[in-house]
Amino acid sequence: SKSVLCTSYSGQDVSTVLHLVHNLIHEEEEEDEKPSRRMQNVGEQGHMALLGHSLAAYISVLDKERLRRLTTRILSDTTLWLCRLFRYENGSAYFHEDDRDGLVKVCRLVINTRYEEYASEGYVVLSSKQPVIYLSASCRPGLGQHLCSQLGLPLSSLCTVPCNTVFGSQHQMDVALLDKLIKEDLDAKKLPLLLIANAGTPGAGHTDKLGRLKDLCDQYNMWLHVEGVNLATLALGQIPSAVMAATRSDSMTLTPGLWLGLPAVTAVTLYRHEDPALSLAAGLTSSQPVEKLRALPLWLSLQYLGHNGIVQKIQHTAALVIVEDELNSPVVLFKFSQEMSAGTVSLQYVHAIRLTLDSLFREEYIYLLIITLGEQLAQLVPTSGVDVVELEDEGTCIRFSPLLTAAVLGTQHEDVTELVEKLSELVPVMSSTMCLRQDFREEIHRHPAVLRYVEDMSWPGLGAPQTEGMDDSSRKQQLDKINSEILKKLQGLDTDISFSTGPEFGIEKECIFVGMVTEDVDVSELVDTIAALGRDIEESGRLLENMTEVVRKGIQEAELQLQKASEEKLIEEGMLRQLPLVGSVLNWFSPFESSIKGRTFNLAAGTVSLNVQSGRKYANYNGSQLGQTHGTSSAGKTLQDFLSHPFRSDIKATGKIVRDFVELMAPITSIFFGTVQL
Repeated sequence: SKSVLCTSYSGQDVSTVLHLVHNLIHEEEEEDEKPSRRMQNVGEQGHMALLGHSLAAYISVLDKERLRRLTTRILSDTTLWLCRLFRYENGSAYFHEDDRDGLVKVCRLVINTRYEEYASEGYVVLSSKQPVIYLSASCRPGLGQHLCSQLGLPLSSLCTVPCNTVFGSQHQMDVALLDKLIKEDLDAKKLPLLLIANAGTPGAGHTDKLGRLKDLCDQYNMWLHVEGVNLATLALGQIPSAVMAATRSDSMTLTPGLWLGLPAVTAVTLYRHEDPALSLAAGLTSSQPVEKLRALPLWLSLQYLGHNGIVQKIQHTAALVIVEDELNSPVVLFKFSQEMSAGTVSLQYVHAIRLTLDSLFREEYIYLLIITLGEQLAQLVPTSGVDVVELEDEGTCIRFSPLLTAAVLGTQHEDVTELVEKLSELVPVMSSTMCLRQDFREEIHRHPAVLRYVEDMSWPGLGAPQTEGMDDSSRKQQLDKINSEILKKLQGLDTDISFSTGPEFGIEKECIFVGMVTEDVDVSELVDTIAALGRDIEESGRLLENMTEVVRKGIQEAELQLQKASEEKLIEEGMLRQLPLVGSVLNWFSPFESSIKGRTFNLAAGTVSLNVQSGRKYANYNGSQLGQTHGTSSAGKTLQDFLSHPFRSDIKATGKIVRDFVELMAPITSIFFGTVQL
């Protein structure tokens, strides 16, 4: 039974409330159809972060002066450590729960800086020169719309800069095109305000040319903001030059909670600005001591880990992916392509593991294969943190980004090795399934009288055959039963091929869904086996139908004969014997002898024969059996014996009167109920 959250007038004790929370947590687990595969690995540093939230609540009740001194120390220490750790000199820090909130505050800071009268005039000053915010096409979806909604700007203030199409990475911002767009906006009397660049795009993990972008921003007096997972590598000893250029930016957003595996730790935006009044107006700083306590969980965690511990964790995470290319991307993407030979899986890093794809297969099937592969990898190696992403150019890919997930899930080198092994096992099977899918379809078409191929793009396996060869009315009634019988027999075979009823929300349900297969499977033999089973089950069904029809006709014939015999018996006994009370009296004075006629049905011959058995039973006064006669025994003798009983002298006189009456009425009674013997 589910717990009901309610408010009691008298309140509840602590143990009751904790028990209620415990029940709510486990109820959610029971309601989930599939249990969560990925649980955050909360180590000792994670417990320190959780402790920080409790301490922040306790510290908030201190007196104002002590609280002010303590929060100022915590904020300044954390800011100094982060700036040193990530090589961001002379920076300030803003701690925020939503990782987009820091960018919103930075935009407000830039607007206050570039529009001097904004603080007094408000949005009216923006009408003279419309501000423009530039962001890469590879930025996370919805970021620009969120900025406009928070800042009160129209969507026309956004300018999405396309990525490279000819040279360089297709996920890097096109710097030359950005320069052209800025010039066009200046000619249109607009004000280029801010540029959002990536040090690790959300999808592929590529880094923009931050050095060139910073020079361009300096040229046009624009603010450069950088975000991305690759900023974590700034803490390492050896830093790629492309990422090192991020230290020149005007602001950047860090997510140390993800990189270090710290639960419920805030994001941090580091920025450089000389006017503290404008920072306060933008909301980057606060005079409220309680808001400064947001840094306490991170302060405790940094104290616990130390500089070496932090560098070690990031170094371990970055080492899970050995990337040696010009893109400096610690993210591996897997996809299907048409450029390399089928089934080749390189265990070294490549930007994409490529497989040959026959042109006959639709894009929906490719998408389904990638989704299936991603789900299987996440289920088989849950600590790997692989997921499926949709990229504009590459399409659907499987992503392995340890900087985002390794610290949270506790990914180790053994997990990466297992991931590569599972990938090496699954990819050839999927490749062979793709190659044999068309052959399977053609083989089914060779058995049109028995099988029909059902095109179900929600099934990633070999295919879905369906039995045929019956008329429409019968097929609708028997198809599901026949396919179920075939499925049971196929599942009983000694084979590695899986057979099932298909996906839960598939198009067709009355099909046999064949799973993925290896390249050594004989598709022709497999289809012949399915067709043979279908024919056998269909013939067995027809035999059963014929037998059922014979039995049904035999029963009908027996019923007709029994009805005819019942009518003959009614004529023979007469009408008065059918009345409840009169019939009982007449049967007592003159029992009627009739044979019990049965019917025998010969199943082999399909005929009904007559079986006659006769017998009569008579009951005494109190209902027990007094005698039984067979053949031509006289019923009158039994009545004479009964009347001659010494205790029935009074009944004898009555019986004599009845006999005289019956003899007198014999000619009339014979018409209604036959001959009466006394």
